[in-house]
Amino acid sequence: MQNNKSIVKAAGWMIASIALILLMAVSSRAITTEIDVFQAMEMRAVIAFFMLLPLVYREGGIRAMGTRILLKHIGRNAAHYVGQYAWLMGLTLIPLAQVISIEFTAPIWAAFLAAIFLGERLTWRKGVVILFGLAGVLLIVRPGGAPLNPGHLITLVAALAFAISFIATKALTRFDSATKILFWMLVVQAAIGLVPALRVWVWPSAAIWPWIFLFAFAGAFAHFCMAKALHHAEATVVMPMDYLRVPLSALLGYVLYAEAVDNVTALGAGLIVIGNLFNLRRPNARRVESTPS
Repeated sequence: MQNNKSIVKAAGWMIASIALILLMAVSSRAITTEIDVFQAMEMRAVIAFFMLLPLVYREGGIRAMGTRILLKHIGRNAAHYVGQYAWLMGLTLIPLAQVISIEFTAPIWAAFLAAIFLGERLTWRKGVVILFGLAGVLLIVRPGGAPLNPGHLITLVAALAFAISFIATKALTRFDSATKILFWMLVVQAAIGLVPALRVWVWPSAAIWPWIFLFAFAGAFAHFCMAKALHHAEATVVMPMDYLRVPLSALLGYVLYAEAVDNVTALGAGLIVIGNLFNLRRPNARRVESTPS
C-alpha cells in the first residue's frame, strides 16, 4: 500500500512534468519561427546534456552511466526522436489542444502494438480502449468534413512513435535509473540529429536564446519528473493526473494563440481520455514496475 506522503510526492512531480511539457510546447512555437525543428531538437539535446550533469555526478559521474542494454536505449530513442520531431511539427500546423489530444492516443496504440509484437493478449477491454481512441481521433480529424490538415496525420505518427518508445521504456526501467535513461536519451538523440541539424543550421537571434534554453530544460526534465512520479506511486494514481494537459492545453492555446476548441474536437478529446482511464482501471493495471530513482 502507498501512503499519503508518497501520493503527495507523486502529485508534485507530476504537476512539474505537466507544467514542463506545456512550457516545451510554448517555447517550441517561439523558436521554430526562426530555426528548423531538426536544429531545435539538436540544440535541446546538447544544452540539456550539460544541464543534466549535476544529476549525473550525483549518481557517480559519467562512468556510472554505463549500461548493459545500450541497444535497447538506441532503439527506444530512435523511435522517440521520430515521435518528438513529428510532435513538434504538429505544433506548427494545428492547434495545441489537438496536438495534445492526439498524442494521448499513444497508450492506446501501445496496447495494440504490444498485442502484435509482444504477444500480449488483446482482451475485450483493450479492444474497447482502442475503439475509443479511434473514434476520438476521427472526431478531431474529421476526414471528409474539411480539407485534411497534414498536421493531424503528422501528430498521429508522433503518437504511434511514442507508443513504440513507451513499450521500449518498460524494459529500460527494469535495469536503469531515471537519470541514466535521460542521459542516454540525450546522447543518442544528439547523435541521431547531428547531420540533419547541420544541414539546416542558422544562428538564432538573441531574442530566441531564452526560449531555446527553456525548451531544452523543459523537454528533458519533463521526462525526469514523470519518472520520479512513477517511482513514488502506481501508474493508476499518476497517469490520470497527466490528462489535465488536455484542458490546460486548450486554455493555453486560447489565451496565447486565440485557438478556439469546438464541441466536436472537445468530444473527441474526451473519448480519448475516457479510453485511457478505462485502460488504467483494468484488473492488472496495478502491477506496474516502478521506475528506479
